[in-house]
Amino acid sequence: MSATAEPTLSRDDHRLSSWRGVVRQYDYHWTVYKRTWKSSIVSSFLSPLLYVLAMGVLLGGFVHVGAARLGGAPSYLAFIVPGLIAAQAMQTAVFETTYPVMGALKWHKSFWAQLASPLEARDLANAMLAFTLFRVGSTCGVYFLVMSPFGVFGTWWGPVAAWPATMLVGMTFATWTFAFSAFVEGPDSFGLIFRLGLIPLFLFSGSFFPISNLGPVLEWVARLTPLWHGVNLTRMLCLGHLDWPTAAINVAVLVVLLVAGWRTAVRSLTRRTAL
Repeated sequence: MSATAEPTLSRDDHRLSSWRGVVRQYDYHWTVYKRTWKSSIVSSFLSPLLYVLAMGVLLGGFVHVGAARLGGAPSYLAFIVPGLIAAQAMQTAVFETTYPVMGALKWHKSFWAQLASPLEARDLANAMLAFTLFRVGSTCGVYFLVMSPFGVFGTWWGPVAAWPATMLVGMTFATWTFAFSAFVEGPDSFGLIFRLGLIPLFLFSGSFFPISNLGPVLEWVARLTPLWHGVNLTRMLCLGHLDWPTAAINVAVLVVLLVAGWRTAVRSLTRRTAL
């Protein structure tokens, strides 16, 4: 009597659906965050709020210009708050997708261990980006709540609508930064992001002053940056002065960049882990 051969199961037979793979991997990030969240209080919440108070309240007390020169904002504080929240979304997203990605690939190598399971590179990228969305949303949400008593919002619905706009800004930067982090070999390359990308965008994309002050040429350069689209969209929503055609362009630019960045991030991590 011949023995019956056992069926051999390949990795494809154990492959998870996209949704199940993301949920399983997201639980890992959430578990780690529950143990380390206290370390992010200062950098994610306290420092940005103190920065707004210093720049908007203290320094803003010396800024006496009309609303026409502040994009319709009744005060410098009302002008600067939406810009700084959008900029904080960018910074939070970049911080969450630089060293954490590099660590998972190069130092503690958790990505490699997770890939030994039915999870795929696509699942790892999507889960980390989903967790980054949570971090951006929670950070910006606290921002909006704390600044509400200062009377900087033109309508009650403004900050409610601006909150997902800031998450759109953050995820636009998160996807491209993730792709870059998965591509480079070491953390030395992150200096390019911080010095040549993050800081200039933070200073010259309309967060602190209208980009018209930059002059005609640099003004159009600023309009080409994704942060300006995010700042402009967030500010219009917060002030209640919504220019629908401009807002549609802002959203379209960010969505296109987000989708292209997500595809690039998944492809970059897939190639890196296939070596």
